Amino acid sequence: MEIGKGDLIIKMKHVLLLILLLNNFIISSQDCTEIYLIRHAEKDRSDIKNSNPELNDMGKKRALKWVQVFKNIELNKIYSTNYNRTIQTVTPISEENNIDISIYSPSKINYKNFILDNSGAKVLVVGHSNTIPFFVNGLIDKESYKQIDDLNNSNLYVVTICGNNISHKLLYIN
Repeated sequence: MEIGKGDLIIKMKHVLLLILLLNNFIISSQDCTEIYLIRHAEKDRSDIKNSNPELNDMGKKRALKWVQVFKNIELNKIYSTNYNRTIQTVTPISEENNIDISIYSPSKINYKNFILDNSGAKVLVVGHSNTIPFFVNGLIDKESYKQIDDLNNSNLYVVTICGNNISHKLLYIN
């Protein structure tokens, strides 16, 4: 039985379609890791000598706004530095999702281990203007982000890791 040129093209199209569907299935079935990183909300600046201030009124409102931003994301883990302003920023999200806050030290993070420990999870990390961009850089293994301006509490960094593919973006949530 001989296959005509038209039949061969149709069969090749089917094979190609099957390959594309299989590829999409493999990609969608991978355990992708999503890491969301934010800086703490606005802090009380009334006492410049206070190295561990709490959130001011605007910061408390922003902390509640972050709850709305993350309400449709099923977080598995929340990390915060051990400062009043970071813990107060993430506490409403922690309570809304019934997730304990894990304390981390930015200077002691091993990014490869962090990625392995959170493989397949959706994670929120809260830190500071001088730590969050560098945390993102460590996760993506590239120097893409600079320190956040001290008056900017609106950045949301999103790092997605699917297998060997790493993507990242910066959103501004006012």
